[in-house]
Amino acid sequence: MLLAVQALAAGSGLETIVKIDTGLVAGGGTAVQSYKGIPYAAAPVGDLRWKPPQPAKPWKGIRVAKSFPNACPQMQIAPGPQPSEDCLGLNVWTPARSPREKLPVMVWIHGGGFQLGASLQSVYDGEPLASQGVVLVTINYRLGVYGFLAHPGLSRESPHGVSGNYGLLDMVAALEWVKRNIGAFGGDPGNVTIFGESAGGTAVCLLMIVPQAEGLFQKVISESAAWMNGPFSNLKESWYGRVPMEKFGEKLGADIASLRSKSTAEITKLMGPPDMSGAGSERGEAYMPVVDGWVLPDDPARLFASGKFNHADLIAGTNADEGTLMGGPAVKSLDALQKWAAKQFKSQSAGMLAVYPAATDADAYNAAAQASGDSLFLQGTRFVLQANAKRNPKTFQYHFTRVTGVGRRIKWGAYHASEIPYVFQTLPDSPYGTAPTMFGNFSPDADSYNAQDAKLSKAMSAAWVRFAKTGDPNGPGLAAWPAFSDGKESYLEFGDTIQTKAALRKKQLDFLTDYAAGLRENR
Repeated sequence: MLLAVQALAAGSGLETIVKIDTGLVAGGGTAVQSYKGIPYAAAPVGDLRWKPPQPAKPWKGIRVAKSFPNACPQMQIAPGPQPSEDCLGLNVWTPARSPREKLPVMVWIHGGGFQLGASLQSVYDGEPLASQGVVLVTINYRLGVYGFLAHPGLSRESPHGVSGNYGLLDMVAALEWVKRNIGAFGGDPGNVTIFGESAGGTAVCLLMIVPQAEGLFQKVISESAAWMNGPFSNLKESWYGRVPMEKFGEKLGADIASLRSKSTAEITKLMGPPDMSGAGSERGEAYMPVVDGWVLPDDPARLFASGKFNHADLIAGTNADEGTLMGGPAVKSLDALQKWAAKQFKSQSAGMLAVYPAATDADAYNAAAQASGDSLFLQGTRFVLQANAKRNPKTFQYHFTRVTGVGRRIKWGAYHASEIPYVFQTLPDSPYGTAPTMFGNFSPDADSYNAQDAKLSKAMSAAWVRFAKTGDPNGPGLAAWPAFSDGKESYLEFGDTIQTKAALRKKQLDFLTDYAAGLRENR
């Protein structure tokens, strides 16, 4: 029967047919075949809005899989396709010619503060990675109020008595789809690497503690994870002086039926603009992962510290200038730095100023930006590395320091997310695209990159693929990358050169780690 269908498809100009559990899909390509917009779950619309993902509906005939899934609803900051709640789809790139090849699988989870982003962004094109001998999958997941609304009415509907974290459950559903179906594309469901950046980097770390994700992946690559040693809010209790997330969600209205009856545009308007500042505003905390006792059993830092997580092979790292995101802190003088430190670090502001010193007004911004980036991204990444290294020696850290022409032009240095096109080998593309309303005159172009960038991209991409294949980024033709677990906290710097270093900003991170521990003690 399948041979007959394939013959019919060939006559219709459909290039490749694969049978998955919901039907037949047709992709395209030459050396690498791609299949785009495959539903991994039912559209979360109507009564399924704010419900855990449900199975995708089977279809008859052949589904032409040549267009990306719709972006999930979000506040649009730049022109682009109109988002839709019917967005729970994924994309597959494979170089395999037979299901028997069992190639390593890499599953990408995009960033955007859990508020923005989509798998359709061109910087995430999977062909260059797949051409190196892996099956590459990119996914969408629900964002913002759609993916993380906690509400007492929704908790009453749940057999587990919880709400929120729908976006994390979407990721689990996508990984379950991979386990069931990736063999048909020549992938090995027993060798899956999850990787992501920013919110995606946070997500892959969180999936290490999500019970529902156990057994669905073997390796993790976390790029610029945020908040991993910071306090998380609780669903029903006031932790760290924060409003319980159910109470926050209830501000949208008490009647869930009424909220479900509202249009996508109405709900998106209620969500408000995305909070990408990392400043910990109440709004930003509301529509993000929450400790609910079911999906997230406890504060992630507590679980990592106690060893209650999936001890996967791990690469984790950050960029040198994470704190310049969105232009960085509004600090232009020593007086402003002291006020900023008092607001961010309260009684520990003197300690912060001691490890991030500034002698002049000109130094003040750099001190604040470095402290902000380290606090939000680097110290939590180090915390996860330390926890994993105690239990799995195959733990590796990287630090990205390459400053491109773009980084110099917008004065962001080696900025947040600037490593992504190097990993995907999609230079000179960028996850920011061209978003002048949010990021200033941000327009990556070929003139901003040179042969050294191409060389660095090839090296990073190859190391990521090698790790996906073996659990170790070391291999023929690759830079020697010592394990973080060597007792020195060794790491590999990807910059103007590639070199081994150790104990990245230890004095500063020791202070930040102690500060975060104090916050947890006063929960």
